[in-house]
Amino acid sequence: MAKWLDETIAVSPQISVEEVAEAQAEGIRTIINNRPDGEQAGQPTAAEIGAAAKAAGLGYVHIPVDHSGFSMDQVEAMTAALAGPGPVLAFCRSGTRSTYLWSLARGAAGDEPSEIAAKAANAGYDVSGLIPMIESLRPKN
Repeated sequence: MAKWLDETIAVSPQISVEEVAEAQAEGIRTIINNRPDGEQAGQPTAAEIGAAAKAAGLGYVHIPVDHSGFSMDQVEAMTAALAGPGPVLAFCRSGTRSTYLWSLARGAAGDEPSEIAAKAANAGYDVSGLIPMIESLRPKN
């Protein structure tokens, strides 16, 4: 279900409480939840996923992203979460918002936009529309 963007992060659609332990067994050390609570009926809440992560000995970060776009606070939170124990599993409804936020965070960290786009494409995600934003976030020398 999860798709690896690079050796440090995999992205996936919504995970269940039971899948948290599976992620831990597969070597994941931190879970990043990019889904707002109540987005879809029946989805586990952030608190439920967080409790399951804690019970499994995993780090857990909730950075909800709705369809209104991305903020600098979200990019900075994702950058900080990616600097924590890895590998990381980030999820949202389909994995797309997690991939987009990862792309922006990697741009802010100075990665080349073309390399970011290639990694996302290898996992089946198209971030080409974000290239100008990724470029604008890169540190200026």
